[in-house]
Amino acid sequence: QCNLTGWWENELGSRMYVSTVDGEGNFSGEYHTAVSSAQKPIKPSPLVGSQHLDEDGQCTFGFTVNWKKFSDSTAVFVGQCFAGDDGEEVLQTSWLLREKVDSLPSDWKATR
Repeated sequence: QCNLTGWWENELGSRMYVSTVDGEGNFSGEYHTAVSSAQKPIKPSPLVGSQHLDEDGQCTFGFTVNWKKFSDSTAVFVGQCFAGDDGEEVLQTSWLLREKVDSLPSDWKATR
């Protein structure tokens, strides 16, 4: 059974802490990004998410990070937890980042 609770780190050095996942699969925590194009110093940012509690343990999940402490942007992540043969759990994710823009004509460049 994949357990999202605890610390996770990606290949770029960003770290995420997930507090306890409740019986419905809801969780919260903090994301500590190692990469940013913001001009302000990077700070830990709150995250909230939901995990699909699965019988085989290879669950899907999603979470939102609000970068409000240093940026006018929000990111969403979706992924799946895989339990390897050695028992190590790996999270495979994709993300979208929405940055604030000043006008509707600039909308085209707001999402990465």
